Amino acid sequence: MTTDLKDRLKDPSLLKTASFVDGGWLDSSDFFEVRNPADRSLVAKVADVGAGGAHRAVDAAARAFASWKQVSVYERARLVRRWHDLIVEHAADLGAIITAEMGKPLKEARGEVVYGAGFVSWSAEEAMRVHGETLSTPFPGSRGWTLRQPVGVVACITPWNFPSAMITRKCAPALAAGCTVVVKPAPETPLSALALAELAKRAGFPAGVFNVICGEAETLGPVMTKADAVRMIGFTGSTEVGKLLMRQAADGVKRVSLELGGNAPFLIMDDADVEAAADGVMASKFRAAGQTCVSANRIIAQEGVADALIKALRVRVEKLKVGSGFEERTDIGPLIHDEAVERVAALVDDARERGAKIITGGQSLAGKMGGAFYAPTLIEGGSDVSLSMASNEIFGPVASVYRAADEAEMIRLANDTRYGLAAYLYTRDVGRVHRMSEALEFGMVGVNAPMVGSPATPFGGMKESGIGREGGKWGVEEFTELKFVLLGGVDK
Repeated sequence: MTTDLKDRLKDPSLLKTASFVDGGWLDSSDFFEVRNPADRSLVAKVADVGAGGAHRAVDAAARAFASWKQVSVYERARLVRRWHDLIVEHAADLGAIITAEMGKPLKEARGEVVYGAGFVSWSAEEAMRVHGETLSTPFPGSRGWTLRQPVGVVACITPWNFPSAMITRKCAPALAAGCTVVVKPAPETPLSALALAELAKRAGFPAGVFNVICGEAETLGPVMTKADAVRMIGFTGSTEVGKLLMRQAADGVKRVSLELGGNAPFLIMDDADVEAAADGVMASKFRAAGQTCVSANRIIAQEGVADALIKALRVRVEKLKVGSGFEERTDIGPLIHDEAVERVAALVDDARERGAKIITGGQSLAGKMGGAFYAPTLIEGGSDVSLSMASNEIFGPVASVYRAADEAEMIRLANDTRYGLAAYLYTRDVGRVHRMSEALEFGMVGVNAPMVGSPATPFGGMKESGIGREGGKWGVEEFTELKFVLLGGVDK
């Protein structure tokens, strides 16, 4: 199965291993390895630019901001659109890079590229609609108005599960709003970020406007959170790391936009279309092998439909094909690394020991298949929501179904978590839609819909699932400062 990634690319020059700083490629004698989780083969050796490279990137972004913020929004939008066009043009290659470094099935990887490109296109348009307002004032002979201006240098720290889309979702609105950016991708998946940097260079962004630095988070992160020039931290990842970044950013009173962990409830009411709900669970739970922050983590069904739901899910789960993301028939690729397999296995073992019923799956395939694979799994947890997987993100291809008696219990169980990113509700009762969507303590609620993210809509959570929103007009406004201007003496 092992194939040189360059051989899969129509444009091999997209495969970069040096960081992108101040419009050029910054190499280093230090490096780290990127391996394909499907077979542990070496994909690339990527330069680790260390703290010195991070300082150079921040300095370059600070210098570039002085002129970039003055560029007409129409010109900024033109460059962002050009970036979008190049991303779409090279979607097949960008998808292959994602599959090689992260393991996601190729059809999903290409879908991620197109999804991420949508944020670029939307941001280019939305930036031209960011404007201030004329305000009434209490002072005679005065006028007041507001301005929205770019925040400044933004440090974007992105995860491995969506190595392309999480960059475009943050950087496109920042760039369009007039900010400059320094991106630190996850060490598991730096190649997607570097390919996007190459396309940004081709799009014509001035030197220093878009920078990508690769290396250890423990070294690069503090540079960005402590640098006076950095005015905002954008992060997607675990709640624990988000809290750490928030503490580090506090000394400089930097703005933070945090999209953190989730524990999404998927509620199926007794009046729901069970087959449609089962399809929704599959789409939500098994995308990216369950490695998404909005994945259905607790599937809670009313007693009246629970048995039918489990039966419908079993048929679907047992049809899933596990394999390399480059194999056309693959539905479920590998997890990101062996540690992820061990973590999922521990959660399943805990459920088994507590009396949960393993309907299908329930074992690691790492030894059998030679990569970081775990079998698609369906578990009936009954009414025991004390299972570890009920309170922790599973982040694997494991669907756990619980039972509840009525609407009140469903809401109580759903909200019984420190997280509040996404929730899902399947019902055909319009009254229930309003009651329950208002009662659920989550930033996004999908009603009879298993996906909640799009370039036009706000993405973000409540409680310990984060701060701020990405997408839509809100995504661009995150990267602006609101300024008030009061003009006196108008009547003189």
